Amino acid sequence: MDHEDPILTPGQDNKQVMGLDFHNPVFPLSALAILLFILYALVYPDAANTQLNLAKNWSIEHFDWLFMIAGNVFVIFCLLLIVLPMGRIRLGGQNARPEYSRISWFAMLFAAGMGIGLMFWSVAEPVAYYTDWYGTPLNVAANTPEAASSAMGATMFHWGLHPWAIYAVVGLSLAFFAYNRGLPLTLRSAFYPILGERTRGWAGHIIDILAVLATIFGLATSLGFGATQASSGLAYLFGIPNTIGTQLAIIVVVTVIALISVWRGLDGGVKLFSNINMVIAAALLLFVIAAGPSLLILTGIGSTAMDYASHLLPLSNWIGRDDDTWYHGWTIFYWAWWISWSPFVGMFIARVSRGRTVREFLIAVLLVPTLVTLVWMSAFGGTALFQAENGVGELANGISDVSLAMFHMLEQLPLTGITSTLAIVLVLVFFITSSDSGSLVIDSITAGGKTDAPKGQRVFWAALEGVIAGVLLYGGGSTALSALQAGAVATGLPFTLVLLLMCFSLYKGLHREWRTLDATPRMAG
Repeated sequence: MDHEDPILTPGQDNKQVMGLDFHNPVFPLSALAILLFILYALVYPDAANTQLNLAKNWSIEHFDWLFMIAGNVFVIFCLLLIVLPMGRIRLGGQNARPEYSRISWFAMLFAAGMGIGLMFWSVAEPVAYYTDWYGTPLNVAANTPEAASSAMGATMFHWGLHPWAIYAVVGLSLAFFAYNRGLPLTLRSAFYPILGERTRGWAGHIIDILAVLATIFGLATSLGFGATQASSGLAYLFGIPNTIGTQLAIIVVVTVIALISVWRGLDGGVKLFSNINMVIAAALLLFVIAAGPSLLILTGIGSTAMDYASHLLPLSNWIGRDDDTWYHGWTIFYWAWWISWSPFVGMFIARVSRGRTVREFLIAVLLVPTLVTLVWMSAFGGTALFQAENGVGELANGISDVSLAMFHMLEQLPLTGITSTLAIVLVLVFFITSSDSGSLVIDSITAGGKTDAPKGQRVFWAALEGVIAGVLLYGGGSTALSALQAGAVATGLPFTLVLLLMCFSLYKGLHREWRTLDATPRMAG
């Protein structure tokens, strides 16, 4: 950290109480806000669901233009940083070297980013768009060749460059200011060029508390809904009753394994499970390519890329759209969700990216996942669309239950029992990696940016995610979980403004760093 930066160090405002080492007031205020929300959602589940959904719908309907503009800005900003000279800046200084191999690094960032979503929506989403389950992209006529083309293009639009650009902005900002400026690894640090010394005060506290709430609510929502989806799969495949007891049992199992993983730390936990994730996912992908309509899938990779390219600009536009049902229900919802999810994913990516250059970071976080998603969507989405178009199996009737769409597709391929079981295992392992990586992130924020806080604090947050999901599912059912999800999505609106400011702050920091490096050719080389 150079002499012009303030003395803002990890854990400097922490309190040490009963073996804990937490930031005051971020830790206690975050915990209190979470407790109050849970009580509210349990006592008044219908009112909470109604009010938070009103907030979510209001932000989506009135600020759709802001979400769309911001999403486009993030993509353009990241692509520019890849080609600009400042892409040579190395996170941690020019002599820093990566802590993880490229394969393990990529596995961790992908598993934390959106692996679990791809398991369900890679099948359900293209079929939903093709059959007009909830609107069609740009109001294209359903069940037509044009609908199939737009279905693949729109699905890639939602899972390609835009969401990963959101994650990349947050991750790069946090990594740069933590590793190159010596600031704490918390969200507030990314705003030092704008807020200055105020990052240590209430402006910084509020930013970090919002990040904690968005992260834990998003994780608990995913765990709760994921448990209901996994339970549906177990009932469909093996006849295990799809009851609240089964769903709670799944939450308990996932949480216990996540606790063990988070106790073991980054190398012994998240890295291990992320690598397992990638092996299982690759095996399932290769099987679908081999057992499905192989030629269609392989040629479909090129056609899906063309569909994505041809729909990228029309779907990025927000002016004069007449497909409000689809546009608000899918695209704007996704953008708000990705943005609300970004503090967690971005900070985790920053945590494992020391030693990478800015250019290497952005290529890995932005372009490589988009290419992997392209292959994955072509295989799973292409096979699902083939079945829907040709009257094969349950998908010929459209989407009846999102949680079963993947299993309906696999049912029409050989070795259904094995592959479906593999899919359930993959879903659960993705949940585990999301939970323990999220716990590490929340722990870092609430420990004032320290990455070596007592293990008990990490365990506390991992356990709390499971408790929130289980309590809300048991006490309020899907209504309470829906309220939690709506609350998480509603935070996407203020965070959109936060991320736009973050772009400006990051550019200022990188430009200043590059000028320093450019003035010393020996180091810049």
